[in-house]
Amino acid sequence: MGTEISKILQKCESEWTEEERSMLQAHQDTVQELSRRQNRRHLLKRKQEEMFDDAENLKTKVKQLAEAVQRAKHLVIYTGAGISTAASIPDYRGPNGVWTQLQKGRSVSTSDLSQAEPTLTHMSIWMLHKMKMVQHVVSQNCDGLHLRSGLPRHALSELHGNMFIEVCDSCSPPREFIRLFDVTERTALHRHGTGRSCPHCRAELRDTIVHFGERGTLEQPLNWKGAAEAAQRADLILCLGSSLKVLKKYSCLWCMNRPASKRPKLYIVNLQWTPKDNLATLKIHGKCDAVMALLMEELALAVPVYSRLQDPIFSLAKPLSPQEQKSHSRKEIAPPSALEEVSQSAAPQGEGPAVQGGWFGRGYSKGRRKKKSS
Repeated sequence: MGTEISKILQKCESEWTEEERSMLQAHQDTVQELSRRQNRRHLLKRKQEEMFDDAENLKTKVKQLAEAVQRAKHLVIYTGAGISTAASIPDYRGPNGVWTQLQKGRSVSTSDLSQAEPTLTHMSIWMLHKMKMVQHVVSQNCDGLHLRSGLPRHALSELHGNMFIEVCDSCSPPREFIRLFDVTERTALHRHGTGRSCPHCRAELRDTIVHFGERGTLEQPLNWKGAAEAAQRADLILCLGSSLKVLKKYSCLWCMNRPASKRPKLYIVNLQWTPKDNLATLKIHGKCDAVMALLMEELALAVPVYSRLQDPIFSLAKPLSPQEQKSHSRKEIAPPSALEEVSQSAAPQGEGPAVQGGWFGRGYSKGRRKKKSS
């Protein structure tokens, strides 16, 4: 019956026959339920659409943002996958995002994250922190690009981990090992062992990634204490490139226990709808790099150019033991001395294989299950 009524509702009302009108009249509950479902689908579609402010409106909004940044006494920035798309790292819910592609039944190809570099947005944030205009950065990203931009560890909370960091949680306090490669090759949901051993206690090292359905417990690089303290002190929160669908669940980041007038002012830069839009002082529909370039211009600050010569990961990274040199097959970040050789030997690459394992793996399997069950 529901299928028949659905077919009727898809036709123009002027095309309904008397028999069809009678059927709709006799099954009002079904008609109302189908109408509600259709409205939900339309609403979901609108929320997934990307919107762009026109050039004049964008400039006006960024000027308002710049004024707010200059007034702020304690600015905290929340970042999502949208700030790294310019580094050819896919987001999740954009038109070409991981979730979006999986929901359409398409495979997701790997990104060579060793080739990714901090974007204009990453470097702008670094400069704003250097100028004491930003006090803390809370990131959902696992790509390590904030660390590689030079942002100090104490000013950074990587809530979902860092793909370049493995730790020994058997040692007290836990020991951290930063590598030049993605350490998540063998890891997945509830399976975090990397296959390498702590040189001090010989226990197996683990990655730092927090997958969907997991609760992060590591002190670093998650730094929840720093994130919560920064949120409590904030008078302005700037959200960059995040759908906020995950961050909204972390109540300690939003000060919702305060009266609305005493909460931090919220500014959001994202192309799609977010669940915090109705609470925002200003919503900017634009790409993060474009918005940050305009913001830095308004603030009369130069955007530093990323240089591997100054990338802190090379000084922070700890080399593998001779026995563990073959413990992974991931490409390493090329040190500055190797860049020329790499550029000469580089060749165009085709589409990579479907993503398996690692910090994209959980999303991949989750998306496949949803597709099969739909």
